[in-house]
Amino acid sequence: MSGTNGTNGAANGANGTASQGAHFRSSPYQPIGDFLSNVDKFKIIESTLREGEQFANAYFDTETKIKIAKALDEFGVDYIELTSPAASEQSRKDCEAICKLGLRAKILTHVRCDMRDAKLAVETGVDGLDVVIGTSSFLREHSHGKDMAYIEKTAIEVIEYIKSKGLEVRFSSEDSFRSDLVDLLSLYRAVDKVGVNRVGIADTVGCASPRQVYDLVRTLRGVVSCDIETHFHNDTGCSIANAYCALEAGATHIDTSVLGIGERNGITPLGGLLARMVVSAPEYVKSKYKLHMLKEIEDMVAEAVEVNTPFNNPITGFCAFTHKAGIHAKAILNNPSTYEILNPADFGLTRYVHFASRLTGWNAVKTRAGQLGLAMTDDQIKEVTAKIKALADVRPIAIDDADSIIRSFHLTLQQPAAQSNSAPVEVAQ
Repeated sequence: MSGTNGTNGAANGANGTASQGAHFRSSPYQPIGDFLSNVDKFKIIESTLREGEQFANAYFDTETKIKIAKALDEFGVDYIELTSPAASEQSRKDCEAICKLGLRAKILTHVRCDMRDAKLAVETGVDGLDVVIGTSSFLREHSHGKDMAYIEKTAIEVIEYIKSKGLEVRFSSEDSFRSDLVDLLSLYRAVDKVGVNRVGIADTVGCASPRQVYDLVRTLRGVVSCDIETHFHNDTGCSIANAYCALEAGATHIDTSVLGIGERNGITPLGGLLARMVVSAPEYVKSKYKLHMLKEIEDMVAEAVEVNTPFNNPITGFCAFTHKAGIHAKAILNNPSTYEILNPADFGLTRYVHFASRLTGWNAVKTRAGQLGLAMTDDQIKEVTAKIKALADVRPIAIDDADSIIRSFHLTLQQPAAQSNSAPVEVAQ
């Protein structure tokens, strides 16, 4: 593939077609209305500067953190979550620095369910604290060693302290999907009664399936009156689907990180979630988030953690809006919605119809010939398409190769005409 792929923002790159927003209609698979669903009114807690800092390659200095925070704020996220000030002295200083930026997004920090952590965090100037403690038998036995009675007592004390300071507070269990359901519901009910703003469900090891998520969130929605935040790891590839199902079941907040970076395989990616949500709630998503900034933000984070954006990354992967098969290309050229559920123009990107391969169709070659300013009949286009396919059967070809074949073929078409139009020359005796 050539680097001229239009999905990387090139204006009318090789065979890039103009975005035709008018051709995008509502999906026939819109969710059935449900009074519990928050698919069209969710909030994002962006955790690149907390969960993302746990990514193997991540090292964010203060300047980088501030740059990412400002970009996420301009993009339109509701909350930005930071590493606990208790993690290190620099983490505390960074937290204070970001709190002083005056961003529109609320600034949160993620702390253990411990009064010492809470007091340190409150002093940094954050808008709220995300309190967490492990509730599964695995974590209670092998991590903090506390029983459920201790967890509930401590949680209430910490929550009441944070509330007394006028700050938002979320309480979350860790490893929720491997915790005892009765223990969970009892704990959530107790913290809800003391006025927590949100309770959180965390699929800490990425073991949950969409159906499990839907069932647990729906059950929890009947137990608490506060908001419900969800945090999904992607170890088994379900983080986006799990987040969507959580919203359908009544969750209100989704934790994300840019490119999904985080502990191990990371969590629900910001871009991937919005790819899903813009299909289900286009008006809400487009009006709330500056979608054209997504590629810029992902590139910024990818550079900071020294990784490449995956080729199949939703929206911004280099072939996300690339069409190669001939039958696809014909339909896309007629109406983009035939093979695209997302409109690249919504994200400031363009589509690309690939024509330099054995799979190309003559419609794609015809469009390319037009871009090159070469007029040919359909039969002539089909003939040059066969030449492109023949070479592509022998070796991989680039755009320049295909363009050369098209130009050379067009030149041969002009030569007979040129010869027939030439006047006879009389030779002097």
